[in-house]
Amino acid sequence: MFLLPLLATGAVGPPAAETVLPAMAYGSSCWSGITLQNLGDRVVVADVEGHRSSGELVPLQGRDEMTVRLAPGEQTSVRLRIEEETTAAWVKVRERIPIPTLRPVLAVSATTECLAGNELRTARREVAYPMRSPWFSGDVSEMRAGEVITVINTSSHPTKASACYSTGTFYSVPEQRDSELKPVCSMVSDVLIPPYGSKEFPVEREGNLHFSLKTDGDGIVLQMLRPIDTKVKIYSVDSTVTFGSETHP
Repeated sequence: MFLLPLLATGAVGPPAAETVLPAMAYGSSCWSGITLQNLGDRVVVADVEGHRSSGELVPLQGRDEMTVRLAPGEQTSVRLRIEEETTAAWVKVRERIPIPTLRPVLAVSATTECLAGNELRTARREVAYPMRSPWFSGDVSEMRAGEVITVINTSSHPTKASACYSTGTFYSVPEQRDSELKPVCSMVSDVLIPPYGSKEFPVEREGNLHFSLKTDGDGIVLQMLRPIDTKVKIYSVDSTVTFGSETHP
C-alpha cells in the first residue's frame, strides 16, 4: 500500500492527492480490485475514476457514483464494471483534501487476478504518477521475453507516442547541438492517444535488437509489464525499469 503525495492543483478549490493504477485486467477469467484504506482520524472522501483503454469513463460495480467515503480507519474494495476482455483499463484515485494544512491519509493498492485452468494467478498493481513527456530506450537483450510498455494519457488533450524498433544501428549528426546517438528505426509505430486513453507497446517485433519509446504531452504514465504465464494474459510490473522525463524551465 502507498501513502499519496500532496499535489498542487493550480485551480480554485480544495487541494487533492492523485494516483494512477495502470494495467487493470477484466474479462471472463480476469478481474481487478482496488483497495482503499483510511489511515487517518478524519473522514476521507475520494473519487475513483475508472477508464477503458479508449478513454471512456467506467462506473464502479454496485455503486451509482465514483465518490467513496471512508470513516477513520475504514477499508473498502471496489471494482470497475467491465465485462469485455481487456488488460489496459486504468484507474485514477483522487483524495479530496478539505484544507491545505491537512496531509493525505488514504492508502491505495490494487491486484489483478486471473484463472488459468484450476489455478488462480495474482499480480499486484503498483501505483504510478504522471510525468511530462516520459521516454524509454533499451536493448531487447536486457529485457524479459514478452514485455510490454503501457502508456496512459491522464490529460484532457490528445498525446502522441512513437515507438522505434531498431536492429541496433545508431547515428549522430556532429554539426547539431544535440549530437547524441539515435537509433536507426527499421519499424516505427506512431500512435495518437486520445484524452484519458491508453495503449500497449510490445518491446519485441520481428527480431529487433533495440527498442525506444518517446511521448509528447503532459500527464503521461509509462509502466513496463512482463507476462506471468503464457497460458493466461496477465502481467506483473517490472519495477527494475526506469523512465526518463523531459524537464522544462
